[in-house]
Amino acid sequence: MHKSSIVDDGARIGKGTKIWHFSHVCSGAKIGEDCRIGQNVYIGPNVLIGNNVKIQNNVSVYEGVILEDDVFCGPSMVFTNVLNPRSAISRRDEFKKTIVKKEATIGANATIVCGYTIGKCAFLGAGTVVTKDVPDYGLVMGVPGRLIGYICECGIRLSFDKDFATCGACSKRYVKSDDGAVKEYKGKRCRR
Repeated sequence: MHKSSIVDDGARIGKGTKIWHFSHVCSGAKIGEDCRIGQNVYIGPNVLIGNNVKIQNNVSVYEGVILEDDVFCGPSMVFTNVLNPRSAISRRDEFKKTIVKKEATIGANATIVCGYTIGKCAFLGAGTVVTKDVPDYGLVMGVPGRLIGYICECGIRLSFDKDFATCGACSKRYVKSDDGAVKEYKGKRCRR
């Protein structure tokens, strides 16, 4: 931990985690192993952060946010925790839970409106504003964020032929179900 950063009593920091300049980790926060917490990052009370999470500079992770393992938070991206904040009205009892699932990527300057789930391996482009749940492997861009496709675990955009896609970089295979959900496909034939 850099000497300019503060970790409050009652915060738990996992082995191998590095905390850079001017960051603050509040009491009750739990940060896993081998994380990288960038410069000027705020981790609120009772926030849960998994292992190998990378939080770039100028990010505030407020109470109610859960980041699972291997999540990437780009520079200056924003989490919220109240839908209708007012300075003169306390809404601490109205915090909404936001879950970012394993291996999801949130691009620089994206905004995550509270109360939604970002799916496994989802990818949110820079500047995206999330106003609804994002499916596993979903590629979302724009204001408001729109699902424009799907992305492989390795970060390459998938191209589906009917209900199947094979990543051109790592050769992982994916199947899309009738309801549009995408998952990794390991069988020789489709079993829906």
